[in-house]
Amino acid sequence: MAARTRPRPGGCAPGSEADVEPVDLAVTALHGSVDDPALNSMNFLNEVAQHYPEAVSLAAGRPYEEFFDSALLHAHLDRFRRHLADDLGLDRAQVDRTLLQYGRTKGIVHHLIARHLAVDERMTVDPETIVVTVGCQEAMFLVLRALRADPADVLFAVAPTYVGLTGAARLVDLPVRPVAGGPDGVDLADLRAGVRRARAEGLRPRACYVMPDFANPSGVSMDTAHRRRLLDLAAAEDLLLIEDNPYGLFPAAGTDRRPTLKALDTARRVVYLGSFAKTVLPGARVGYVVADQRVGGSDGTVGPLADQLAKIKSMVTVNTSPISQAVIGGALLAHDCSLVAANVRERAAYARNLGHLVDGLARRFPVGGPVRWTVPAGGFFVVVTVPFPVDDALLHRSAREYGVLWTPMAHFYDAGTPVRALRLSVSAVTPAQIDLGLDRLAALVGDVTAGVGAPA
Repeated sequence: MAARTRPRPGGCAPGSEADVEPVDLAVTALHGSVDDPALNSMNFLNEVAQHYPEAVSLAAGRPYEEFFDSALLHAHLDRFRRHLADDLGLDRAQVDRTLLQYGRTKGIVHHLIARHLAVDERMTVDPETIVVTVGCQEAMFLVLRALRADPADVLFAVAPTYVGLTGAARLVDLPVRPVAGGPDGVDLADLRAGVRRARAEGLRPRACYVMPDFANPSGVSMDTAHRRRLLDLAAAEDLLLIEDNPYGLFPAAGTDRRPTLKALDTARRVVYLGSFAKTVLPGARVGYVVADQRVGGSDGTVGPLADQLAKIKSMVTVNTSPISQAVIGGALLAHDCSLVAANVRERAAYARNLGHLVDGLARRFPVGGPVRWTVPAGGFFVVVTVPFPVDDALLHRSAREYGVLWTPMAHFYDAGTPVRALRLSVSAVTPAQIDLGLDRLAALVGDVTAGVGAPA
C-alpha cells in the first residue's frame, strides 16, 4: 500500500513508523486521465480566480453578468409550462410530469432547438437528431465515447485546442493529433497529410474537431470558402467534422456572421455541438448535439447517430434536468426561438469590449515591438505574444504582485513545450476593468522583459 509522511505529535523521529500514514489508493492505480495535464488544466483555469479575488480577471470566458436577472427564471418556466399546455396540448398532470419527473433522455426542448437553428442558422434539422445535454461538455464526451470504438482510432484537432476537448478525449482513451491552425482557422494541407500519415501507421482517423467561429483560444475564424474546402476534404478523406460553436452569435462590430459548417453540410459530415451557456444562461448547464449521421443496427434498423448517443447519455447523466431545459425553452419562446434577437445587448457589449481591448493594447505596446496580438472578428478572446515563456508560475506572480489574471496559452497545447503567449478574455469585464487590467499587464510585461523581480 502506498504511504505518505506527515508530522505526528510526540516527537517521533523522521522516518519512524509513526510518521507514516497509509493511503487507500495511489493515483497510479486510477485511470490515467485523472492525472492528465488536460484535466488538471480545466480545474486550474476554473479555480485560479478564487485564489485572487481582488485581481482583475482577463482570464475567464464567462458571459457578461450585467444583464443577469434571476426574476426571469420564473417567467421562462411559466412560458414553457404554457407552451406544453397550450401548444402541445398536455393536460396538467402531463405538464407536471414533464417538468418534475425523470425525463426523456434526448430532452424535452429538442423541437425548440430545431426551430432556433432554422431561424438563426438557416439549418434544417430533424428534432430527433438532437440530444439535449448537460452543457456542451457532455455533448463532446458522448460523441467521442461513441467514435472511440478501437485502439486504432484517433481524433484530429486544430491547435491550439480547447482544453475541454483534449480532456474529454483522454477520458475515453482517444488520442488527439494536432493540426496546424493559422490565419484560415485550419491548415487543410496539414490535415490531409496528418490523416494519410495516420492511416499509413495503421490507425483509423475518426474525426477532426474544429471551432470555425472565433475559436477558443485563438479567436481565429474561417471564411466561407475555406469552410467549403474543409467539407470537401472531409468527404474525400472519409472524415467526420465535429463543429463546436459557442461564440458564433457574437461577431465584432461591422462584421457579418458566416454560415456554420453544418448549414453548408449536404453529406452529413458534420456533428454539431451547441450550448446555451453564452447565449442564455450558464447556470442552467444546457447544451446539445446535432447528430444526423445514419447508423445501421445489427438488427437491420437504421437511425440517427443521436439515438446511439442517447444510449450512452442514459448511462452517464440519465437525462438533462427538465427544469433547466424549461428555463432555456422559455427563453427561446420569449424571442420566437431567435437567440440573435435575444442577445442584442450582449453582442454589443462583447463587440465594445473587444474593440476596447485591442485599442488598449495598441496604446500600451508599440507597433513592431516584441509584444504582438491578434485582432479577432468577434468572440471573447485575444492572444498576446510576449518575448518570454508564459507559465502558471508567472500567472500566479501576475495575480499576486500585479493584480491581473490571464490564461497561459500553454494550456491549449499538448506538446509540453514553453509557449510565449497568453490569452485575454473580454467577456466578463467592463471597459474600466479592461483598462486597469491592461495597465497591470503592461507593468508585468515590462518588468519580466527587463528581468525585474524574482521568479515566483
